[in-house]
Amino acid sequence: MKKETKRRIKRIGTILFVLYILVLIYFLFFSEGFGRGQGAERVYRYNLTPLKEIRRFWVYRERLGFVAVFTNLVGNVVGFVPFGLILPVINRNTRNLFFIGFAGFALSLCVECIQLVGKVGSFDVDDMILNTAGAVLGYLIFAVFHGIYKIKFEHKRRKRR
Repeated sequence: MKKETKRRIKRIGTILFVLYILVLIYFLFFSEGFGRGQGAERVYRYNLTPLKEIRRFWVYRERLGFVAVFTNLVGNVVGFVPFGLILPVINRNTRNLFFIGFAGFALSLCVECIQLVGKVGSFDVDDMILNTAGAVLGYLIFAVFHGIYKIKFEHKRRKRR
């Protein structure tokens, strides 16, 4: 791949990553649709028991409804997929499953702490588990497509010789 093409991809990836972070901040801290509005009902809420809320959402899925269950369980995973997908595109040093997993966990921990201290949403260890899984899933998607590209690119380069 030409250097200019790589630069363009990196530039576009950086713009997408910044937009992703801004959208993430909005949904996690300001979106009234996700219970983030300003109001007197803001209190400290937290869950420190792993899998407690995931289990509760699954057990009561019929009572809670599809949208609530999907938003909580799948939304927490999907929300962090772009993190693991875009970061390795814009920075070669992050092309490591363990790094992305740790960075996704660290970002999720920061988000949960801000939610707790700001009384916006709740600190939930299950969200951290799901967010980290989303970052790792994003990296795995990147790794598969990057691997396919490398195989195809190497094949074309060998043919030219």
